[in-house]
This record gives sequence, C-alpha cells and structure tokens, in this order.
Amino acid sequence: MLYNVTCINVCSLNKKQEVEVNPRRSRRYTYQTGNGISADQKGELKKVGNVEALAVQGEYKYPGEHGDIEVSYTADENGFQPKGAHLPTAPPVPEAIQRALAYLATAPPQPEHPEHQTQ
Repeated sequence: MLYNVTCINVCSLNKKQEVEVNPRRSRRYTYQTGNGISADQKGELKKVGNVEALAVQGEYKYPGEHGDIEVSYTADENGFQPKGAHLPTAPPVPEAIQRALAYLATAPPQPEHPEHQTQ
C-alpha cells in the first residue's frame, strides 16, 4: 500500500510539503518553506549482509549569509556522505605518497617477526 500525503500552506512557514511512504520498501519526502529552506529525500530498503537497512539520497538548501547553502548527501552502510561547495575537502595525496602506496600494494607480503609483534 502506498501512502501519499500532500500538504500545501499548512502553516505560514510551509509553502509545500509532500510525503510518499511505501511501508515495505521505500519512502520519499520533499518540502519548501516560506523562508527559503527546502529539502528532498528518497530512501529504499537495501539488503546489507543479513539485515535490511534504509539507504537514502537527498539534498537540502537554506539561505546563508553569502547566498544559499546547498548540500546533497547519501546515507547508507558506508555512513553519511555529504557534498557541498562550502564543505572542506581533503588535500590531494602527494605524488611520492601515491607511488609508495602503489608499490606497497604490489609488494609481496613480508614474513612476520615474532619480536615485532605486540601481545
């Protein structure tokens, strides 16, 4: 059974709100407010190992001091993964480190030395 609810002008802050819920597999919602905030998200049940988990994708936007702040995201078995122009990113990995990692990935395993093991 699919539930579909649409609410328009429910209160002075909401300009639009929609919710769709399929109790067995998926859901989706979207809303906009009168002050420029909006969000959209969809999610589905996903098999992760022996467990069903909700995996979602979405985006939200709100007014910032220097323009709108926009974030898109995925949340699944790998955690919450936001993306946005205002979010910091890791610096690039230096070329020498990239070469060392590539070498280590192809190097044969080293024999274990009992004196170097921690207990």
